[in-house]
Amino acid sequence: MSGVNDTNFNLAVFLLTGIPGKEDIYLWISVPLNLMYIISIVGNSVILFIIKTDPSLHEPMYIFLSMLAVTDLGLSICTMPTILGVYLFNSREISLNVCFAQMFFIHFLYKIESSVLLLMAFDRFIAICNPLRYTSILTLPRIAKIGLVFILRSLALVFPLPFLLKRFQYCRDNVLSHSYCLHQDVMRLACSDIKVNIIYGMFTTVFTLGLDLLLIFLSYVMILKTVLSIASHAECLRALNTCVSHLCAILLFYIPDIGLVVIHRFGNSSSHLFKILLGYVYLLVPPLINPIVYSVKSKHLRARIIRAFIKLQMDRTEPEENQSAINPGTEELLEFCLLTRRNVENSLDLPIMSALNDTNFQFTVFLLTGIPGKEDVYIWISIPFCLMYVISIVGNSVILFIIKTDRSLHEPMYIFLSMLAITDLGLSITTIPTILGIFLFNSREISLDACFAQLFFIHLLQGMESSFLFLMAFDRFIAICNPLRYASILTLPRLAKMGLLCVLRGMVVVLPLPFLLKRFEYCRANVLSHSYCVHQEVMKLACADITVNNIYGLSTALLTMGLDSLLIFLSYVMILKTVLSVVSHEECLRALNTCVSHLCAVLLFYIPEIGLSVIHRFGNSSSHLLQFVLGYFYLLVPPLMNPIVYSVKSKHLRARIIRVFIN
Repeated sequence: MSGVNDTNFNLAVFLLTGIPGKEDIYLWISVPLNLMYIISIVGNSVILFIIKTDPSLHEPMYIFLSMLAVTDLGLSICTMPTILGVYLFNSREISLNVCFAQMFFIHFLYKIESSVLLLMAFDRFIAICNPLRYTSILTLPRIAKIGLVFILRSLALVFPLPFLLKRFQYCRDNVLSHSYCLHQDVMRLACSDIKVNIIYGMFTTVFTLGLDLLLIFLSYVMILKTVLSIASHAECLRALNTCVSHLCAILLFYIPDIGLVVIHRFGNSSSHLFKILLGYVYLLVPPLINPIVYSVKSKHLRARIIRAFIKLQMDRTEPEENQSAINPGTEELLEFCLLTRRNVENSLDLPIMSALNDTNFQFTVFLLTGIPGKEDVYIWISIPFCLMYVISIVGNSVILFIIKTDRSLHEPMYIFLSMLAITDLGLSITTIPTILGIFLFNSREISLDACFAQLFFIHLLQGMESSFLFLMAFDRFIAICNPLRYASILTLPRLAKMGLLCVLRGMVVVLPLPFLLKRFEYCRANVLSHSYCVHQEVMKLACADITVNNIYGLSTALLTMGLDSLLIFLSYVMILKTVLSVVSHEECLRALNTCVSHLCAVLLFYIPEIGLSVIHRFGNSSSHLLQFVLGYFYLLVPPLMNPIVYSVKSKHLRARIIRVFIN
């Protein structure tokens, strides 16, 4: 170190830190971090949009909430480049000037957020303790002035920090303890006396966060005093209920902040992992949770969000008016079509249908359907769907990663499993845009070409999955019935050829479907009964004879899934015949145990597939809800359950997954 000081060596960059010792799984750690950033940015943006566009929300409480959303957005944008850079690209270097700039904005926005939380406490204090003067005290000009004062206070206090750090030389270890820059972290790397920085940093913290927290505490003391003097127990609870969201925001903000300040200044012996985790909670959790808490707890805001999404969808379904090209009779028809879209009706009256045919009216979009009658809770329904997609994508990706990187798993059984995981990933990615689009944004429209493309990939991937399940049954048949020739029959080149044949068969069989549908005009009701497109459903909306499509669709189903399921059944007949001839009961059970995972995958795939095909072709009177549930089960459950089943039942795969994450 003396040598470094003698040469006046000065570091040009700092090195950011992720989670030491977990570098090999940074890509997986980035998945929840990405989700947190997406939810934070989308959630706060939605709140800002709703408050800005709805005049009924231009009240002090919601204006303060919009200020909080702006600061949370700023914090997410400030920290996103470095945190995701570390975990996605292992990009740890950050120049001194960029580090000082990031540090300035983080501390500046954090102090503004503390000020906004104080203003929200003051808003609750006036609303409960002096409700008659609420509107006269918290006027819009006064709110703007108070907000400006707090911004200037934060700017004046934080502005000197980068200059106090810039005067130092940095010749010690240049590794920061977080994935972002903080004043209390950077100053410890300086080769000079940092007493001024410590004193000034403590002063700014006490003068902003400390003072704000004290005033918030006093506000709630006065609120409690007022509330407890109310005679009615119901009124008392109602008054306190208006403070729950704000109290949650305060706890989420101040607890990790105080903890991190204490650790940085007095906790040199504390766990490094604990410091890192508290640092992420400090910066990522408030912007993530605040919009969720306020959307759930604020009845008015929640109602406006739901109404805005419904109104947005209704506006999107309105056609452009062209009065010069519309005669009175056609106007009535278009009005009826709009009414059909809005009310999700599946059929039109015969007189009107004939009139539509006379005018050669053709729909250019289809309307997808979520769960009719549950539109007001779509945002909550989307949560389990999001979880299912995350588990499906992460689970199948983990299986692919483990099989690819572990040479001991380069065996036929696991190669077939990797093929299955790829098709499950494809199915998840193909259906995500439309299903989540409906439940998150009420986006129901899909163009004809996009619908045909989606149904092509769905049917192709489903046909491939059926083929791979047959190949896995063939693998079990060879392993049990002819184990001595297993390695010579299922060689890697032969596996590749078999996989390629399955893909080509699927392509050849499914490719005509979009063209068979594209030749039709669609002038009936344009409402599909699912959140995605399938051939057997789209063809029913055509204004032509669909006999060819019916026959071809049935032929493809029999040639792929029908033939595959028959061959799988015959494979298991031969397996059972071989197993039952084994004298040892234990050997018999051990052989059958190797087939359990595959049997689960077969049942999860074929039962809903057969059920949905039967309902679409012969079950017009069946329950509409049953179609919805079976439709989601048909596409979402196999990709979700397959990686779980195989990870639980396959001892070797489970051991490799555990070993990789531990290492």
